[in-house]
Amino acid sequence: MSVPIDMRTPMGRLRVASRIEGVTLITLIGVAVPLKYLGGEPGFVGLMGPVHGVAFVAYLLMLTEAAAAGGWRASEVVRTALLTVIPFGPFLNDGFLARKAAAIAQAEVQP
Repeated sequence: MSVPIDMRTPMGRLRVASRIEGVTLITLIGVAVPLKYLGGEPGFVGLMGPVHGVAFVAYLLMLTEAAAAGGWRASEVVRTALLTVIPFGPFLNDGFLARKAAAIAQAEVQP
C-alpha cells in the first residue's frame, strides 16, 4: 500500500526529511569516506559532512514536530530517531512512517 506524502502535514515533512537524510548518509559513508581513505581525496567529505549534518538536524526537527503533533508513543520516537544513524535505516523505516501517517490521517477524519 502506497501512502502519498502530504507536505502540509508534519508526517509528510518527516517522510521527506527521512529520505533526504538517508541519501546524504549513504553518500557520505558510501562515497565520500571511501574517496577520502582509499582515494586520498578528502574534499568530498568536506562537502558532504556539513550537508549531512544539516539534513540530520532537519530530520530531528521534523521528528520533533511530528511527535509533538500527537499519536506517537515514546518507543516509536526513539526507534525512529535511532534508525536514522544506521545506513539504509531511514529507508527501512519508511513503511512504518507511511503506516503512521495513514493512522494519524484516519484518526483525524473520525470524530
